[in-house]
Amino acid sequence: MLIKRSLFSQIEKQLRAEPKIIILYGPRQAGKTTLIKELLNSYNENVLFLNGDDIRTQQILGIANLDKLKQQVGEAKLIVIDEAQRITSIGLTLKLLYDALSVHIVASGSSSFDLANKINEPLTGRATIFTLYPLSLQEIPVSLPDVSIMARIEEFLRFGLYPKTVILAGEEDKERYLNDLVNTYLYNDILIFETVRKPKKVIDLLSLLALQIGSEVSILELAQNLALSKSVVEKYLDILEKMFIIINIRGFSRNLRKEISKTSKYYFLDLGLRNALINNFNPVGLRADAGAMFENFCIVERLKALKNRGKSANLYFWRTYDQKEIDLIEERGGAFYAYEFKWSKTKKVKSAASYEFTSVYTNSAFSLVGPDNIEEFLGQ
Repeated sequence: MLIKRSLFSQIEKQLRAEPKIIILYGPRQAGKTTLIKELLNSYNENVLFLNGDDIRTQQILGIANLDKLKQQVGEAKLIVIDEAQRITSIGLTLKLLYDALSVHIVASGSSSFDLANKINEPLTGRATIFTLYPLSLQEIPVSLPDVSIMARIEEFLRFGLYPKTVILAGEEDKERYLNDLVNTYLYNDILIFETVRKPKKVIDLLSLLALQIGSEVSILELAQNLALSKSVVEKYLDILEKMFIIINIRGFSRNLRKEISKTSKYYFLDLGLRNALINNFNPVGLRADAGAMFENFCIVERLKALKNRGKSANLYFWRTYDQKEIDLIEERGGAFYAYEFKWSKTKKVKSAASYEFTSVYTNSAFSLVGPDNIEEFLGQ
């Protein structure tokens, strides 16, 4: 089953315009290669496809020799380099190819940490960057009319939205795939970073974060639990963000002295991966963390919805020292949009926090979001 990705039309539009370098970031297994191949099917010119994992490709593209590069490219009008972060000095190579041949180039990478460091300076003004996340709720077609949105979300809270987990039918197959993702791809990707001397500690860090979604995180407490320095934990968190494993939401503050702004919450880009880390795929109705998982789900789906539509917004949470809290503050267009996420089917009422926030920030609006209105929330 081929699921149409929201980024397809945006990137296809770029390929039909003047030559440009397109950088496609995203986690492993999110569907970058599938998206690229779909784009190639709609492209009528000569294409050169190269895999950055291939040693010969690394040798050819790792040296900025224009004559040899021209010989490799030949008559191609579009050059595609998958897993480009594996190639030494890839930024300089892409610059040479683009400036000398004026061809379309698509370079994909599963780690913005590596690829961004290699391309930022050489490609200034030459590249357009896209990020492909795991599937979004809005991208998944509704094939069965008798499947409720609640039932679909319960499945996604347990197994996440990596394309393969959505396509796989059996729960055991989904669990096996996600466990393999943690034990092979994730572990091996961590080993790539030379600055990570204790990869098992990174997995342990992720496991601790998996138990704290929806809660403020103390870096010092994490460091103590892992027997690492605070600076090392901060470095590992930064790497995990740039590997597209976790996202960091910081506290919001503008007016009140009692607002807490110097703390962070960490959410998982995919809940299936998170549940594999803690070895818990139990049905949502049996879980104490159902509310926290739904909060994680809503925030990440909102991030995907914004990115897929090319919109920008700043995302925060809000809390005061007297324990008033709002799950998500979205700052866009000069206004603030406050959201609280409730998985419970009980009657939803506005909190004291929502009244206080909207009274202090008069250019704000507040909404309660549950499974019954999440699609409306994502479509805003």
